[in-house]
Formats: sequence, C-alpha cells, structure tokens
Amino acid sequence: MAPTLTALCVVHNGEADLPDCLESVRFADELVVVLDRCTDGSKAIAERFGAKILEGAWPIEGPRRNAGLAACTSDYTLEIDADERATPALAAEIRSALDQKPAGGVFIPFDNRIGGRAITYGWGAYNGVGGKRCLFPSHTKSWGDDRLHPPVKQLPEVMKLRSAMIHHVYRDLPHMYARLLRYSHLAAEDMVDHSAIPRTTKTVRRFFSRFWKSYVSRQGRKEGFYGVALALYSALYPALSHLMALEIRRARRM
Repeated sequence: MAPTLTALCVVHNGEADLPDCLESVRFADELVVVLDRCTDGSKAIAERFGAKILEGAWPIEGPRRNAGLAACTSDYTLEIDADERATPALAAEIRSALDQKPAGGVFIPFDNRIGGRAITYGWGAYNGVGGKRCLFPSHTKSWGDDRLHPPVKQLPEVMKLRSAMIHHVYRDLPHMYARLLRYSHLAAEDMVDHSAIPRTTKTVRRFFSRFWKSYVSRQGRKEGFYGVALALYSALYPALSHLMALEIRRARRM
C-alpha cells in the first residue's frame, strides 16, 4: 500500500492566500488547517476543502505548529504555509518520493517571489530560505518555544527534491517593511527573555556584514531595487531588534 500524506497549513487570517494554497495540495490524502485567532473567512475556506480544522489561540509559533502536527494521521506530513504553493511537478515528485518510504526529512527547494516576480538572489537573514525539510514521517518533528524562528527537532535529511515550492514571500515593499518591524519586535522579545542582547559593536558589524552578504555575496545586486531592499532590510533587522530589545528591557524594569 502506498504511504499516505497529510498537508498541514497553520494560518492567521489567511483568507487571501488560503484557497490557492489548499488547491495546490489537493493531491494529499488529508488536509489539516490550524486556525490561530482567525477573524476572517479562513474557516469557511478550510471547510470548503474538507480539511480537518483546529481552532484556538497560540501566541507563539511553536505550540501552534505542534498542535497541527499532532493532528496529522497520515504516514507522512507536508508542512505548507498559506503563502506557499505546491506545483503539479512538485506534487508528482512528492508522490514518487513517498513510494520510496524515506526514513527522514525530505528537502524541498523554494522559488521565492516578491509581487509575483521570481527573486533568485539576495535572500537571507530573516526574510527567505532556499528550501526546507518540510516533508517528513509524521510525528517525528517538533518546534521549540521561541517567538521567532523557534528551534526545530526533526530527523536528518535523507532526500532532496528537484521541483520547487513557490513561496510568495512579499506582496510589495510595504509588506516587506511591515514584516521587518514585526519580526524585529519578536526577536527583541526573545533577546530580553533569554538575556541575550548583543554588544553594540557586534550589532554595528552585523549591519554592514549582512548588507554585504545579501547584496554582494548572495548577488542581490542582480535583482535591481528588490535586491537593494533585501540587503537593506537584512542589515536593519539586527539593528532594529537590538534597539527594540533595549526599549523592552527598560519598560519591564520600570
């Protein structure tokens, strides 16, 4: 018997993205959608696709993702965010990979996009990944409790696919800026919680090194003004996180 697959999507007010996301994973045997404090039409969309639905309030990413993982009943789980799309080629390759019954994580490359345009160069820091081990045997992965980019425990990578997952990272530059502010604040809270505010000199060095890494080393210069934006925001992320952490620590001491 062929291994079964659950597609898991965790979403907060994602009605704009959720239909296309769930449509792209109809090939899965089970759909699980975690609705985190949703006040829009996300639930109705998930119901329309016949998904198993979990509703609740999870202020931190790890617990909400772990709740979804626990609800998956298939042999394998594919984690997909609402702004991601599995192409037909990827769907076929996933099914072929599952026939081999991989005993660990399966790496899927990402096709990152801004405003619908494929952006190949300049990604890094907080704002984009080249791929993830987002396909794995069910109940073999868990997320930690940090607010931003929580640590993950999962099996080692045993396979790498060629077809990419489309990832609509940003709609436009204002969307990029809004996420920069949100992620910086979450990172700042983690810094204060863990007493891990870096030295100012380190943050200043990271400002320049991250710009260089994104724009030059990762060739963001090839992407025009989007490359400039990626490099600038990559540089600003540690600086804003540091400043926000100082402000949060001061407020907590008052």
